[in-house]
Amino acid sequence: MASGGSKNTSVLSIDVGSSSVRAGLYDGSGDDVEGTEVKLDYEFEYTPDGGAAIDADELLDLVARAVEGALSKAEGAEISGVAMSTFWHSVLGLNDNGHPTTPILTWADRRAASAAPGLRERLDEGAVHRRTGCVLHSSYWPAKLAWSSRAMPDAFEGSERWASHADYFYARFFGDDYRVGTSMASATGLFDQNERRWDRETLEALPLGEQQLSAISDEPRVGLAREWAERWPGLGDVPWFPAAGDGACSNVGSGCTENDRLALMVGTSGAMRVLWKAGSVEIPDGPWCYRADAERFVMGGALSDGGNLIEWLRNTLRLPDPEETERLLSKMEPDSHGLTFLPLLAGERGPGWADLANGTVAGLSMSSKPIEILRAAMEAVAYRFATIAEMLETASPGEKEVIASGGGLLHSPTWTSIMADTLGKPVTVSGVSEASSRGAALIAVEALGGPEIERAEVPLGETIEPEPDRHEVYVKALERQRRLYDSVLGES
Repeated sequence: MASGGSKNTSVLSIDVGSSSVRAGLYDGSGDDVEGTEVKLDYEFEYTPDGGAAIDADELLDLVARAVEGALSKAEGAEISGVAMSTFWHSVLGLNDNGHPTTPILTWADRRAASAAPGLRERLDEGAVHRRTGCVLHSSYWPAKLAWSSRAMPDAFEGSERWASHADYFYARFFGDDYRVGTSMASATGLFDQNERRWDRETLEALPLGEQQLSAISDEPRVGLAREWAERWPGLGDVPWFPAAGDGACSNVGSGCTENDRLALMVGTSGAMRVLWKAGSVEIPDGPWCYRADAERFVMGGALSDGGNLIEWLRNTLRLPDPEETERLLSKMEPDSHGLTFLPLLAGERGPGWADLANGTVAGLSMSSKPIEILRAAMEAVAYRFATIAEMLETASPGEKEVIASGGGLLHSPTWTSIMADTLGKPVTVSGVSEASSRGAALIAVEALGGPEIERAEVPLGETIEPEPDRHEVYVKALERQRRLYDSVLGES
């Protein structure tokens, strides 16, 4: 094995995102090995009743194809380890032969919203949040499992095990038992963050037992099953590190690994997070709290609408090509469109957790133009981030540098400026194009004996300074959005 953290260390990083699967090589400094990345796009299957799922074997096939593509581009490279970043919260059922009984019920699947009220009657939601860092919401496993037991009883009864998709992939690759790393377990809503075990009190309210969940372990796997070892001979005897949540990996990859930096990410969805090392955590009301690994916590708020909202508007409103759209957006004055937008088309994960929320646009008239609706949506997402930032200032006091990552912001200087002006703080653009992939690689490099992730050098780009006059406009617009939120969702 190559010495940890040296330039000779090569880590294959697999990033299973919500709209694509990537694979590529990184060296011991966290620099991507040029020309090795493979990206395969896909979509969740959305249904009118709020479903957002994906077939487990279809996603497994994409992962395998991405790995093979990266290996073919990195022919001759000696790989020291394999890392994986993937989306949190999602679950699938498996029968006694290890075959899926359900699709992967993703974080975006809102069908379990109907199960949350029943759980609140049986559990003290505040106490659950203080232990698990999660509220009783359709994003998380408790509601998904309770809903599945009623909505798909045959599949539920036929499921010997419930696992994350990462657990399923690794069980297939290694042909052995089901294990889940601390990071993936921490975002299920069934994990006690301080005790680092499955939360027994929450489990008692569900129709399954702890023996139906994966064992929690951060030990790497070594020794691929014969089928996979033959396909990937260079990976057969190297350590595969447990999958970590993409949000935590994004913080690591963008250099937001201590309390003085706040990660602002807009990809398919959106999130604002702070990550730090500690032995324990006191979880305040408001933000969610998960783990990056056994030693580090990550706290923040997430939006279900981010780049997916902008892409939907581009297609629905038939906007011009991205370059022309960006030019038109940049010419507009703040809040000049007369619109108030609630960007909740995919429901709300934070900060209000309105499970059944949908989008609302107030102020539309016959004079409203498509580009104005798009600008209103971008500003609206920024207002939701401003609300999360206020929450995090209470939960994690202290001045923080804001680092922006994700394709939504990296590809739109205008949107980044809107964020800076709305927050009233400078926003520094990350110099890393794929923060989650890089973060997973850096976590693996540390485990291989390399430097701690806090010491990794991270390239940074331009810093966008806020304009005070624009900030004042956005402060007033944010209050208008809050009034609309209260009028539409105040009773939900």
